[in-house]
Amino acid sequence: MSVTYSKLSLMRHALTLARGRIPSQLIIQLTDSCNATCPQCGMRRNAPFRRSLLPLEQGRRIIDHAANSGIAALSFTGGEPFLHAKNLLTLIHCAGEAGIPFIRTGTNGFLFKNPDSADFTARISRLAESLASTRLYTFWISIDSPDPDTHENMRGLPGVMKGIERALPIFHQHGVFPAANLGITKAILPKRPAAQADAESTREEFREGFLAFYRRVIDLGFTIANACYPMNIETDPASSLSAVYEATAADDCVRFSVREKHAMFTALAETIPEFRSRIRIFSPLSSLHALAQHYSGEEDRSYPCNGGSDFFFIDAKDGNTYPCGYRGSENLGKFWDLDLKNPPRKRSCRECDWECFRDPSELLGPFQELCSAPLGVARRLLRDKKLTDLWLSDLRYYRASDYFNGRRGPDDRKLARFAPSPLCTKESSHTECGIPS
Repeated sequence: MSVTYSKLSLMRHALTLARGRIPSQLIIQLTDSCNATCPQCGMRRNAPFRRSLLPLEQGRRIIDHAANSGIAALSFTGGEPFLHAKNLLTLIHCAGEAGIPFIRTGTNGFLFKNPDSADFTARISRLAESLASTRLYTFWISIDSPDPDTHENMRGLPGVMKGIERALPIFHQHGVFPAANLGITKAILPKRPAAQADAESTREEFREGFLAFYRRVIDLGFTIANACYPMNIETDPASSLSAVYEATAADDCVRFSVREKHAMFTALAETIPEFRSRIRIFSPLSSLHALAQHYSGEEDRSYPCNGGSDFFFIDAKDGNTYPCGYRGSENLGKFWDLDLKNPPRKRSCRECDWECFRDPSELLGPFQELCSAPLGVARRLLRDKKLTDLWLSDLRYYRASDYFNGRRGPDDRKLARFAPSPLCTKESSHTECGIPS
């Protein structure tokens, strides 16, 4: 089934922005069951809690209200959603028939185990056919490290990297182009920086890890990549957050100091421009610039998150709605009871780095501010030329990437415009490359 981002959809979203709102998105946690051992996630298979599955009828009712309310993007997450593949595919079909344009889901990769088995090709072909028959826009596959052994040991899923490499051409033949979804942990680092390591050394360690990741996923055959920023709130007593989404943990692999987070976001922003012409990278540089500033101790000029106003999360355990997966103390009740034309929460939160909500809030924030405070956005962009350049580059890049349509391959001619200049080398200054330092 062909899936495109139509001009009509673009016009609808432009009208939404003109009204001072952001095209809305909803994340539905289908289940908190999982069969992986990821230490960075509280839903790993050996975590001791009772597992839940969102009832199918509730899922249908949520989707109906989402479509009627103009939700633009709908993601099905877990746990591992493909443990309940029949329910998942039913709801993806429902969302497509309801007219929701951006439908997303993903897997921890267990589907790609046993790549040498006799039925592997037939099994993956059936999966690809089932996804291709829907209006699914994005199918992501989680990857924790460019090193296969490290990734598979963390996940407890031996052989999956080889399986992913063998599966990607099969998906492509069926018109499904999966995205590599990097969950940033300390596993990305080639070696752990010493506790007293200086900022430059720490940044270089992150940079080497990100370089290795993008090279690896390109070699595997991916055409789209995204990064999930690390989430750990239990160790921050100053935070008012209370996670309802258990994709967080207190493990050392996701515990980063403020200095390390600054180095991480800076290194990622430095690395992405080197690969934008070779693989469609979803992470916006303007958001990374804002996050690096946030953790640098400078004035925080970022846009607040739209969680609770345009973005929402539904928990599998109670089927209730929350502003995001980490604001569990703000239970908004059943989604179908919400009037999304009059959002229940104002934008104000900057407490977490959850990219699902923070990245689009930052990328689309200037459009939203144009309606409420046009002089404010003008001052913001004039005051920070680097931010302005990155933001405009992001907008051009998103268009050249066909808005990361996972149902068609990349347009290499369009992406070639984003090839790094000769100045953008490891030795060049960050200012020359237009990269936040």
